[in-house]
This record gives sequence, structure tokens and C-alpha cells, in this order.
Amino acid sequence: MKVELDKSLALPVSATAGWSLVENIEGMAACMPGAKITERVDATHYKGTITVKLGPATVSFKGELEVVAIDPIARTIHVIGKGSDTGGGSGASLDLNAVVKETGPDACELSGVSVVNVTGKVAAFGARLMGTVTDQLLKIFFDNVLAKAEELKTNTVPAGSTGSTGSTDAPAAPKPAAQAVETKFNGLAFAWAILKDFIAGLFGRSKAG
Repeated sequence: MKVELDKSLALPVSATAGWSLVENIEGMAACMPGAKITERVDATHYKGTITVKLGPATVSFKGELEVVAIDPIARTIHVIGKGSDTGGGSGASLDLNAVVKETGPDACELSGVSVVNVTGKVAAFGARLMGTVTDQLLKIFFDNVLAKAEELKTNTVPAGSTGSTGSTDAPAAPKPAAQAVETKFNGLAFAWAILKDFIAGLFGRSKAG
């Protein structure tokens, strides 16, 4: 089963700063709930895991990522990945193209187009429920990327800035910390999302009938 995604996220930092987040593969992986890079094989190959806990059940995947192409000037990256769950009942592959575009002096947009193919038990959920799962995961992922961007913005002092008095001796006033990155997948929210999707589909079929 194939799921196609086309998403964008506005970031409150320059395109250069936004790109610094995207090219950090380990950092971006950490923004995905349950995901972790376990090994950096070389500059373009990584191994990792992703675990989702739903009540008493836990589903774990092991996989590999490859950075097929990366262009710091154009701020584009192409990543492919594949993996299977530890029980051997499901598999998944990813083909992602992302770009960071400048939208202002201190603003940019992260856009990504990806194709995800799933097989086995996971595919039995169907395209609609897989779409619901993906939307939940991406929402958390985007929230985490945005939190990192806010933190980067908070910790960045403009070049030549010395404060209102012009003195360079006094330290800058502390700024509020960015929101902590959420690294766990909320199984309850996931279950609720599936229930809402099921009810919506049920009523949709009833009206059609």
C-alpha cells in the first residue's frame, strides 16, 4: 500500500538556519516520535529504529536510511529508507525530497514530498487509517522541528549586536526556553484519531446509503 505526502512548514528562522536543521540527519530523526539513529555508517548511510507504543502493545521497526543527494546551495535533500518490524510481519520504504526556501530575512519554509510504501500486517489497516496515523506522526514531528527552530532563534544573537547601551561586557538577559521536544508517540491520541476516522467513515457510508 502506498501513501503519498506533500507537506510544508513555516519556520521563524533564516533559510540558512532552517537548512542547518534539515541537514542534521540525527537531529531531524530525533524529532520523529519513537525514532532514533543507532549508527552512522558513513556520511550518507545511517541505521535506526522507530518504536510506537499503543497501550500494552509495542511495534518496533529497524531500518536503513541513505542520503541519495544533498545540495547545500539549493538547500535540497533526497533521502530513501527501508525497514521491517522486528517480528517480521511488516515492511516499509520511504522516498523523501525536501527543500528549504527563503520567505523573508528571518523566515523560511520547509517543504517535503514523500512516498511511503507499507506491506504486511501494517498495510492491513488500509489507506485511510494509514493516512490518519501519518497525520498524527507528522503533527508531532512538525511541532518538534518548530520547537528546534524557536530554540535556534532564541540562542542566535544578531551579528554586531551589543545591546541598547552598546556595552559588550554585560551578558544578554536570559530568554525563555523553547518547548521541549516530544519524542514519544501518544497512543491514546492515536486511538482516538482512528476512532474518529472510523465514525466519520461509518456516517459517511450511512448517508450514502
